[in-house]
Amino acid sequence: MKEDEPSREPERTERLHQVMDWQAAIWAGLVAGAAMLLILLIAYPVATGGKPWTVFRFIAAILLGRSALIPPSAFNLLVMILGLTIHLVLSVFYATILALIIHRWGIIVGFLGGALFGAALFLINSFGFTTFFDWFYLLRTWPILLLHLFFGAAAGSIYEMLERDYYVEDVAAEWT
Repeated sequence: MKEDEPSREPERTERLHQVMDWQAAIWAGLVAGAAMLLILLIAYPVATGGKPWTVFRFIAAILLGRSALIPPSAFNLLVMILGLTIHLVLSVFYATILALIIHRWGIIVGFLGGALFGAALFLINSFGFTTFFDWFYLLRTWPILLLHLFFGAAAGSIYEMLERDYYVEDVAAEWT
């Protein structure tokens, strides 16, 4: 075959799409959730004079009911472990949703979009979940809003820093 002759092989064009990095989303949720909880465990006693494990009682009461709130000053290892588990599971869940939204946009959008996502979480948690868990009404405060902004910005940034590029073929396009 001569150089100036066109190739007779069929031209194959692949359409690749970047997909979300699930491992990065899980780590972003765990790290951002743990950082948020650490800040809360330090700030809550400083701001209120209460005990740090009261935070875990608020969270554990999602599954245990109002009985987990009484007495708030007593330490209970089971309640603390359950509260920690619920908080981290929700953090991973929320970070995964955030990652689905921002996964191709880069660190700046991860940070800013994450902060907006955190504000939306605050509204959902503070005004939606209080229908079912009325003790969260006490958490409708600007410091808790700042914590949600921090969580979202941290989760978005961490996800974008950890994200590895995964691409898949667009199989559906071959059938259209």
